[in-house]
Amino acid sequence: MAGHHVSRRAFVAAGTGAVLAPVLAAPARANGRRPFGRYGSPSARLDARTLYVHPGGLGDHTTVQAAVTAATGAGFTLVIGPGVYRETVSVGAVDPATGLPGPVASEMTWIGASGDPRDVVVVYDNANGTPKPDGSGTYGTTGSATTTVRADGFTARSVTFANDWLRADHPDITGTQAVAIKVQGDRSAFHRCRFLGHQDTLYADTTALAVFARQYYRDCYVEGDVDFVFGRATAVFEHCRFHTLDRTDLAGAPYGFVFAPSTAVADPRGYLVTGGRISSSAPDAYYKLARPWVPGSDPTARPMLTVRDTRLDAGVDAVAPYTDMSAAHPWQAQRFAEYRNTGPGAVITVPENRPQLTDAEAGQHTRAAYLGDWCP
Repeated sequence: MAGHHVSRRAFVAAGTGAVLAPVLAAPARANGRRPFGRYGSPSARLDARTLYVHPGGLGDHTTVQAAVTAATGAGFTLVIGPGVYRETVSVGAVDPATGLPGPVASEMTWIGASGDPRDVVVVYDNANGTPKPDGSGTYGTTGSATTTVRADGFTARSVTFANDWLRADHPDITGTQAVAIKVQGDRSAFHRCRFLGHQDTLYADTTALAVFARQYYRDCYVEGDVDFVFGRATAVFEHCRFHTLDRTDLAGAPYGFVFAPSTAVADPRGYLVTGGRISSSAPDAYYKLARPWVPGSDPTARPMLTVRDTRLDAGVDAVAPYTDMSAAHPWQAQRFAEYRNTGPGAVITVPENRPQLTDAEAGQHTRAAYLGDWCP
């Protein structure tokens, strides 16, 4: 972040790099007669299971959560008109008897109507340490999520998911995890989406320890600083860009860590990054590629991350790209590997710090191998 104070809304609007053009000023096409583009309208509905969302009242609902709540069954599509939706959203209610999401809201699709994810932003600003309004404590990391997806078969296209909580605005809060989206459902797919935050931006997880959830991210953009892609899902990131942010609140490196998987030991597949790029606004070598997360709820976790055919820019520490989150669980004992990466952050100077796959091993680290019979 810049050295001067940056408002929460300016953070989401400005972002970093050309990818993040301003989004909070309503695009001109939002005021036109066809805010939903080629996806119809409430008066020309594509089908009975298509609902339209527009902040100015041109749709069926003015908030995303209202549309999710109205989708009382499986297979609904939400066409979301341009705008900034400042709200928290939950997809897939939990059954109190089982603690798992029920069938309602499964196979749901969200479509950003313009096709540009900068035009449709779902954003809020809760953090782990944010006090709940009812005085019952703080939200915690999971509770901080702007969007939570528990249902299976969720798909989003051309939508921005953001948490614009800033440390500088809340120096009294030490729980600085602030999740943009927590995804727990199986067969969750995101195409041309953006995920904006700082710490714990994208929580790619599962509904329970024994549940293996497959997720797919293609042509997406994710930014943050500390552990900003984390969790125990089986997740494939194909042609995605991960951007590490600058920080002025720290005196030196490391500023943070891109990945913090917490893969269950019984899960043969963790995170796969392929054909992507890791860029940075920070000084050279100020970010670690990953550290393993072994949470207290699963002390047997064996985190897994494979990064292949990806450009690692100079922000990644090429000499020591991995580090421990806990001395009790050293990164060398986990399932970290690389294959055919390029860029200054991928240069192998200390071989024992850069575990590499053989050509034969790389054949087991593909989208098909990770996703099985699911073709998103």
